[in-house]
Amino acid sequence: MKDDPMNDNGAASIEIRGGVELPARREEIVLHTDDGLTLVGELALPLNAEPVATLLTLHPLPTAGGFMDSHILRKAAARLPALADIAVLRFNFRGVTSPRGTSEGEFGHGIDERHDLDAAMSFVIQRGLPNPWLLGWSFGTDVVLTHGRDYPVDGIILLSPPLRTTTQADLAAWAGSGTTMVALIPEFDDYLKPTEAAVAFAGIPHLELVAVDGGKHLWVGEEQTYRVLSEVVARLNPGVLPLPTLWNG
Repeated sequence: MKDDPMNDNGAASIEIRGGVELPARREEIVLHTDDGLTLVGELALPLNAEPVATLLTLHPLPTAGGFMDSHILRKAAARLPALADIAVLRFNFRGVTSPRGTSEGEFGHGIDERHDLDAAMSFVIQRGLPNPWLLGWSFGTDVVLTHGRDYPVDGIILLSPPLRTTTQADLAAWAGSGTTMVALIPEFDDYLKPTEAAVAFAGIPHLELVAVDGGKHLWVGEEQTYRVLSEVVARLNPGVLPLPTLWNG
């Protein structure tokens, strides 16, 4: 891809920002939990290629407005299949509504959501989606850290982890896991700033802590969105970096 204002056919390029949705195969999916609930979600796949890796996303706190369309997750699904050949799976935790629909059940305080994660991982395995990574954002990181340790994933990415329900025992259990772990910590986070995160994660020597200058908990703005998505791609398919800012089709 070329970062120029015109493509090879002379048509204007599209600036990749905001709500721009690039081409992909998008499939509305349902997940079935082992405690009897049906959850709604979406799988976005590269349009003309097989995915090289899979990003399973876990959204922020439902009681604070988090859902599968929280902007970083929506933009990951809108861009990464086309830009990086990455499959992106998003879903609503139990009791959560988005334009895609409503997942059955009610908020489980990060405890019952273990069934939701299990249903999503079962889907990934059944579909044979390659090289899965878990990406949690805020509340989603607590679900990953509390319940995600025993799944066959290539790694986990933690965006703005608040460590609200994650215990010291949960963290200690990851120390011997060998799983690749990356934590993106915003400089101005509302809950856990980089210096605090360095202390909190000190017992996990293989965790890579990435302090993001100027970052905030919600990663608002195109500059922060681009940084987060670039950090994701750097782990899942680094050969395509840097991500383009223009789409030429």
